[in-house]
Amino acid sequence: MPTELNTQSQFAAFADEVARELGTHCRTAPDYDHMLSRLIIDDEGRGLSLRQYDGAQPTRLKVSAALPDGSRVRIGVTAISARHVAQEITRRLYPLHAQASQRAAELTAQDDAEAHKRRTVTEAVAGALPGAHIEENYRATKVTWQRPSPPDGHGPVQYDTVCVGIGPGGGDVDVEISGSPAWIVAMLAGFAEQ
Repeated sequence: MPTELNTQSQFAAFADEVARELGTHCRTAPDYDHMLSRLIIDDEGRGLSLRQYDGAQPTRLKVSAALPDGSRVRIGVTAISARHVAQEITRRLYPLHAQASQRAAELTAQDDAEAHKRRTVTEAVAGALPGAHIEENYRATKVTWQRPSPPDGHGPVQYDTVCVGIGPGGGDVDVEISGSPAWIVAMLAGFAEQ
């Protein structure tokens, strides 16, 4: 067990030993998020944050690795030795990281496929409503088309409006229309003929 992990220089030396145990191409760098911490860049380019989280128990460490979405996977480990910490990283953290990275990649692929389908529907709707305004939101798209109603000779200008909400995968479309009754009736009649 390391005799002292009470200063940043002691902690940095211990992290250097852990890095050597992890692999020949591992290196360390400062980790400015926490007082007694060090970043280990492993052979695969992963950044592992090694930090002490309880000053009263200096050998209790947290090791975490970032995922592409910014979240992290973490394990707790006792600093029995640099070899022990490296073994725990290899045995516990790497499988967690691989599993979480795979899941993140699957979710990203799913989101990309949904976005592609939604774009296809959005382009079809916008093509049917020339001059429409498109507003993208997370996993949804809103298409709004508007034109002034023919004036009836008095009162403020009114608008005929079509608002189309397109859901995540483009398979769910909600349409709201408003405007003059004659225009709405004509639109519904045209829709019923389809």
